[in-house]
Amino acid sequence: MTYSIVYTTAGSEKEAENISKNLIEKNLAACINTFPIKSFYKWKEKFETSNEIAMLIKTRGELAEKVMEEIKKIHSYEIPAIFSISIEKGDNNFFNWIDKNLKI
Repeated sequence: MTYSIVYTTAGSEKEAENISKNLIEKNLAACINTFPIKSFYKWKEKFETSNEIAMLIKTRGELAEKVMEEIKKIHSYEIPAIFSISIEKGDNNFFNWIDKNLKI
């Protein structure tokens, strides 16, 4: 079995909480960490900076695509940053816990 972390950002703590509850209730994520960040980027040819909430979403590899699709459905951004990172190594007890909390 493979595992992944899906990364995204949200425009507010409320949005991050909404995304988190949605994914956990649908058994697509076992655990989600959120933390405040400051982002710098170019949008529509203009330099921008904003305070965002970064999200690390722990899931199984085969669910990563569904997680990303679900985020796109409810995200407020026109083009949210969403990508999956494969986990190469980790604690088997933690992976077993993930399995118990996700769809089989």
